[in-house]
Amino acid sequence: MLDKVKEHIDKVVAFQADSQEQIEAFRIEYLGSKGLLKQLFAQFKEVPNDQKKAFGQAINELKQKATEKVEDLKSRLESQQEEAGIHGDLTRTGTPMNIGGRHPISVVKNQIIDVFSRIGFNVSEGPEIEDDWHNFTALNLPEHHPARDMQDTFFIQTNPDVLLRTHTSSVQVRYMEDHQPPIRTISPGRVFRNEAISARAHCIFHQVEGLYIDKEVSFADMKQTLLYFTQEMFGKSKIRLRPSYFPFTEPSAEIDIFWGLETETDYRITKGTGWLEIGGCGMVDPAVLTNCGIDPEEYSGFAFGMGVERIAMLLYQIGDIRMFFENDVRFLKQFSSAI
Repeated sequence: MLDKVKEHIDKVVAFQADSQEQIEAFRIEYLGSKGLLKQLFAQFKEVPNDQKKAFGQAINELKQKATEKVEDLKSRLESQQEEAGIHGDLTRTGTPMNIGGRHPISVVKNQIIDVFSRIGFNVSEGPEIEDDWHNFTALNLPEHHPARDMQDTFFIQTNPDVLLRTHTSSVQVRYMEDHQPPIRTISPGRVFRNEAISARAHCIFHQVEGLYIDKEVSFADMKQTLLYFTQEMFGKSKIRLRPSYFPFTEPSAEIDIFWGLETETDYRITKGTGWLEIGGCGMVDPAVLTNCGIDPEEYSGFAFGMGVERIAMLLYQIGDIRMFFENDVRFLKQFSSAI
């Protein structure tokens, strides 16, 4: 009888199955309620006393081997089914896989956010459909102010007080209304201006504007912040600030970086000067602080803004801004590996 049990052990070890049905039949044969092991345990009382120990050990070994065999075969079969479901027919010829990627505007925007986040700027967002107060009046641009002509605006025809925002400065106004200094935030987003579409301009584009308000903030703080950004973003360590005019900052300046004149492309994009404008900046006008509920006698600050498309065109040497909005697959595939 002991030899018969050992034969079954060898049979269990050698058993293989290709289907769930075969595994289940094997389990019922050995481990079922009416299976072989049940019968062997029932015969245990008939075994001579001097053989009980060896017989009991053999039965336990058979039970262990049968249980492990069932679990192992089930695991293998499930793995094969899963692999087949993922890869299909592994004998088929391989085909190239199309790898997706982020849009170049998203890539550059995320890079800008990452640079400023390292020096403590958080990200604030706001609605693209704005009211006149947040887009113009609170920013020192009252009704009929001539500076409003600097931005050709899309107004909602049924309500002249509602418009598509012309800059993300409106987000800064909302942020100042809801937060007290110290404030250190950047506002990335899409903006709209009623401009003719060309290779260098579009009626839709993206901006990233920054705002820093605290006690004793100076023009030198702004310059150092912008220098840090240009070094991290472009690898350029030379900037200049040219006097300019913006209604919501005083004094105001244009931000130029020294791009260099090492290649023919450098000559073309800088018009032979080596300098390239990337945005505007200035100290926040005290009237804007007052409009947003911040005491200009106690706090000061600076603001800056730049176009994401312009920076993307510089980094990737793209000559036509319309390429960002036409969804041409041939163009977008160039950025398939971009994160």
